[in-house]
Amino acid sequence: MEILFDQALATARRERAMSAGDTGAGFLLEIAAKEIAERLSVVERYFDTAAELHGGSGTTARQVLETGKVGSLDRIETSTAFASPGNHLRLATLDDVPLDPASVNLIVSPLSLHLVNDMPGTLVRVRRALKPDGLFMAAIPGGGTLGELRDVLLAAEAEITGGASPRVIPFADVRDIGALMQRAGFALPVVDVENYTVRYDSLFALMRDIRAMGMANPLTGRSRTPVGRRFFLRAAELYAERYADPDGRIRATFSIIYASGWAPHESQQQPLKPGSAKMRLADALRVPKDDDTRDP
Repeated sequence: MEILFDQALATARRERAMSAGDTGAGFLLEIAAKEIAERLSVVERYFDTAAELHGGSGTTARQVLETGKVGSLDRIETSTAFASPGNHLRLATLDDVPLDPASVNLIVSPLSLHLVNDMPGTLVRVRRALKPDGLFMAAIPGGGTLGELRDVLLAAEAEITGGASPRVIPFADVRDIGALMQRAGFALPVVDVENYTVRYDSLFALMRDIRAMGMANPLTGRSRTPVGRRFFLRAAELYAERYADPDGRIRATFSIIYASGWAPHESQQQPLKPGSAKMRLADALRVPKDDDTRDP
C-alpha cells in the first residue's frame, strides 16, 4: 500500500485547527452536515445506533440526531480536542474504524475519508461494522476541489524554480468512489457530486481558510524546501489573472462527493438473474424484430 499522507501531520493540523476555534472556516463542514442530514431525513427507516467517523466539530452528528431518525450516536475522533461539553469520544486514528462487526445501524463520515491511506480497506471495515441493512453515508472532497489553487501554485513554482512539487493533495473523482463502494461490498450504492464556488479577496485569504480547516498539505511527498514570499506573490498574481471575477475577487471550487450504500440484506431489492426476463427488449419497446432504424 502506497503511503500518500503523513497521518501524524494530518492529525496534528486537524487538531490545531479545531483548537484555534475559527468558526468561520467551518462552512464546508456545515454544508456537508446539512446535506447528509437532509438526505437521511427522507430515508424511511429508524436507526437505533449510529456512529460519526472523524467528523471534526461534530456538527454532522448534531444535525443527524436532529432528524429524529437516530436513537443514539457515538463520535469517533483522533483526540479529545474535538469533544463538546458533556460529549464522549471514542479515540482512533484517521485510518481506523474502531467498531465491532455488525454493531451499528448507521455510519456517517463527513470530510475525512480523503485523508486515509487505505480507502478500500477503510470502506470494507465500515461495511463490516454495519448491521445487515445498515446505512453508510459520506461526504468526500473530490476531484476539482481547489483546482484553481493547484494550477497557480504549479505554474508559479515552474516559473520561478523550473520544477514543481505537489502542493495540493489529489482528490478522487466520483467514478473512483463509486467503484470503491462496489468493491467494498455495499449494496445499492449511490454516488453524486455537488460543486460549490467560494469567493475570496485574494489567494492569501483562501490559504488562511485552508489552514483553519486543517486541510493544509499533508502529503508524504511534499517539498520540504521553504519557498519565499516571491513565490506566493507570483501565485497570487496568477490567481487574479486566471480566476478573478470583474470585481477582483477570486473563485475557489470545492467539489464534494456524496456517497451512500447499504450493508447487504436479503430484504433488499436484488438484480434479476441473467435469462430470467419474461419478454424480449424489442417487444417491450414495440420495435419490429427486423425493423431497420438506420438514418436514410
